[in-house]
Amino acid sequence: MKSVKEIAEEIVSREGGFVNDPDDPGGATKFGVTLQTLRRLGIDVTQDSRIDVSDVRSLTRADAVAIYIEHYFHRPGLGNLPESIQASVFDMYVNAGLNAVKVLQRLCTSMGFPCDPDGMVGPETIRAVQNACDAAPQHLNDAYGIARRNYYYAIADARPQSRKYARRRDGGKGGWIIRAEEFISPKYHLSDLQHQLRVATWG
Repeated sequence: MKSVKEIAEEIVSREGGFVNDPDDPGGATKFGVTLQTLRRLGIDVTQDSRIDVSDVRSLTRADAVAIYIEHYFHRPGLGNLPESIQASVFDMYVNAGLNAVKVLQRLCTSMGFPCDPDGMVGPETIRAVQNACDAAPQHLNDAYGIARRNYYYAIADARPQSRKYARRRDGGKGGWIIRAEEFISPKYHLSDLQHQLRVATWG
């Protein structure tokens, strides 16, 4: 298995450099770390007693990796989940927060291992996920990845401004969908046609 640091470094590589997209609720972002995140965590990168866009611009890859490991893996308790599912949940937690865990909790409940979809990795959730993993060790990660993909499509269904993250301008799969499918076995990837049919109602 890859180390947590290796997984975090891969996440940083997926997230890319500095962007300030007005359609992104998180505001200015670098390596996936938003201005809102820095303010929430009280991280003053430039140490000038204020946290603004300059702090986002000054963020290094090492800074981002450290933030992810501490605040998106250790503190949420993702290390208590089965190793086979950790990388995918960790990756989703970076761009969806508690919803990454809620998706997993709802999946386990649908599999017959109920737990409250509160986004918290507590004893009940740990037990439910472990039971689901034991029951379907070869399938839980794929099932989670598919549920994650569906979550992104649903966001884009409801919020037109977010559709560019799920569908490229040429109609192909957007970054959200490609990213989810990195954690799904190829046999469960949507074909281009299936993707186009899924987003056809978006106009």
